[in-house]
Amino acid sequence: MLEAITGTYNNGVIIFDELPTLNKAKVVVTIMEELIEDIKEERLFGTIKGKIKMAPDFDTPLDELKEYM
Repeated sequence: MLEAITGTYNNGVIIFDELPTLNKAKVVVTIMEELIEDIKEERLFGTIKGKIKMAPDFDTPLDELKEYM
C-alpha cells in the first residue's frame, strides 16, 4: 500500500501534517524546496488584440451531432 503524507522539514526533523495509518513500512523521503518569492510580471492589457480569430461558422451545429439534436 502506498500512502502520501505532507510535512515540514526543519534542521533534520520532519514534522508530519498527519500521522501515517501504517504500523510498519519502508519509507522514501522526497524533499521539495518551496521558493517563496513574490515575482509578479506586469501584464499589459490588449497585447494579443487581433491575434485570435474565430471561424464565421463557429456556432453552427456539427453534422456528426445532428442525430442527438
